[in-house]
Amino acid sequence: MSARTRHHLTLAASICLGLSWWYITSNLVILPVVTPLRTNMTKSSSYMELARQRGIIDHRPVPLSKIALSLRQAVVISEDSRFSEHHGFDWEAIKDAMSINWRRKRFSRGASTITQQLARTLYLVPRKTPLRKLREFLIALELELFLSKDRILELYVNSVEWGKGIFGAEAAARHYFGKSASQLSTHQAAFLAAILPNPRYYDDHRNTPLLQR
Repeated sequence: MSARTRHHLTLAASICLGLSWWYITSNLVILPVVTPLRTNMTKSSSYMELARQRGIIDHRPVPLSKIALSLRQAVVISEDSRFSEHHGFDWEAIKDAMSINWRRKRFSRGASTITQQLARTLYLVPRKTPLRKLREFLIALELELFLSKDRILELYVNSVEWGKGIFGAEAAARHYFGKSASQLSTHQAAFLAAILPNPRYYDDHRNTPLLQR
């Protein structure tokens, strides 16, 4: 190999490394500014924008005080039972999930907290990649650092998807039960919490035995 060829290869490798460094830095270091969320309710999110590409969405943000206490409690119990205790990450749940996934030899259980799910819903995309997971981790740290637990929960129940194009508790309550989120019964609150893992499926399959249990 000639010196000129080696020089060209070295130059090409340097350019590739530089571009890779720039891409990683721009995606990891430049994170969204979350401090406006202290006072401003989100009117959109990355998941809402994706849903808009499929059709019209229904999103009606309301204060946490206008969401039935039973729904708030049901969401925490079903999605993140140690929400009030951790700082964005439930390490016990992560260890349990890793153990189960290792035994089953497949990814069958996750351990995302409400804070992580909020980070993903607001700023990221459904595609699962190591880079996205790392950004989710960093954004969750920001949310826990700058926002109270009540505020994180308020943003979560107002932005999470509850059906095909249905975002937030108020839109979900009206879509499924024809009433406001403040008027939900305990059974209705439990139903809404139960469908969160797969809301678009349960939007069309509301009476399955598993869901009713």
